Amino acid sequence: MSKSILDDAEAIKRLDPGGMLESVRSLPEQCRVAWDAARGLKLPGTYRSIDRIVIFGMGGSAISGDFFRAILSRECAVPVFNVRGYDMPPYVDERTLVIASSFSGDTEEVLSAFGQSLAVPAPNIVITTGGQLLTTARANGIPAFTFEHQGEPRSAMGWGLMPLLAIAEELRLTHDVGRDVEEAVDLMKHMLGEIDQHVPTAENAAKQMATALHEKLPVIYGAGPLIEVARRWKTQLNESGKTAAYFEELPEIHHNAIIGYALPKRVAKETAVIFLESETLVHHRVQLRFAYTKEVLQKAGTATLEAKARGKSALAQMMGLVLLGDFVSTYLAFLYGVDPTPTTPIDDLKAWLKNQR
Repeated sequence: MSKSILDDAEAIKRLDPGGMLESVRSLPEQCRVAWDAARGLKLPGTYRSIDRIVIFGMGGSAISGDFFRAILSRECAVPVFNVRGYDMPPYVDERTLVIASSFSGDTEEVLSAFGQSLAVPAPNIVITTGGQLLTTARANGIPAFTFEHQGEPRSAMGWGLMPLLAIAEELRLTHDVGRDVEEAVDLMKHMLGEIDQHVPTAENAAKQMATALHEKLPVIYGAGPLIEVARRWKTQLNESGKTAAYFEELPEIHHNAIIGYALPKRVAKETAVIFLESETLVHHRVQLRFAYTKEVLQKAGTATLEAKARGKSALAQMMGLVLLGDFVSTYLAFLYGVDPTPTTPIDDLKAWLKNQR
C-alpha cells in the first residue's frame, strides 16, 4: 500500500504555504490567551439591565455567536439572536445588548447593521482587530475588545468566542465559565497528541475521516448544541477543504430529509454523512434516532461516520469537536492537492461588491 500524502511531511509543507495546519493546532493556546485577555474587559453596570443580546457577525465571527447562544441558553434566560445580514432587527431597544463582531472591522454587513444600532439607545460592544468598526466605536465611546491574530478569520475562533463568554461572566449571566474554558483547553491539547500531523494515518482519527470524505459529498448531522458544531464543520470543509458540504439537524430531518435519501442514486452513493454525537448534550430520544438514521442511510448506499464528543462541559465537548473538524477539513485539502488557506472566491466577491455602489 502506498504511503498517504497525509503522512508525507514534505508534501504537506509544499501544500500549506499559508500555515493553516499551524493555525489549527494553535487553537487550544489561542483560547487560553483570548480568555485571559477578555477577562480584562470592563463594562458599565448599566449593561446588566438587558432583556436580550443581539450579535452582528458574518462567517467566522458569526459562528462564535452561534456557539455562545447554544452555551448561554443552557443556564440563562436572556436570549441571544445572531444577525447575519445588513439590517438591525426591529426589536433592538434600550434593553438590548448589541455586540458587533468582525475580524477585519470592515465587514460591510456588520458595519451596516451596527450603524443602524447607533440610532437606538442600546448598550453596544465591539469585538474586532481594527478597521472602520473600531473607528466608529471609539468615535461613539463604545467599549471595544481588540486583538491581534496572524491568520485567516476562520482560524481565530478563540478570539471570537472567548470575549463573548467573558462578557457573559462580567454581566453575571453565567458562572464558573472559566472552569469550562480550562477543561476545553486541556481536552484540545490532549487531542493534539492523537490527531496532529505527526500521528500516522493508521492511528489518526482525523486523517482517517478525511480519507473517508475524499471524493465524497460531506453532510454533517448534529443535534442540540452540536447543531452549531455541525455548521462549523460545514463552513470549514467549504473554506479549508475547498469542497461542497452541508449540515442538517436532528430531529428535524425526520420530518423531511429522510424521505429523499435514496435518490438520486448516484448522489446517495457519493455522499458521506458524519454524525456528531454526545451522550450528555443530545436528548436520549434523538440518540435513538441517530441509530435508526444510520441504518436508513446505509440501506440507501450512503457511507456514515461518527465523531463522538469528549469532556464534561458543553464548551469542552463542542470545542473538542471543532478541533477535530478543523483538522479533518485541512487534511482533506491536502488529499485534494490544494492549499487550504486562500479563499479566492470570497476575495473576488468583495472586490466586485466595491464597484457596485
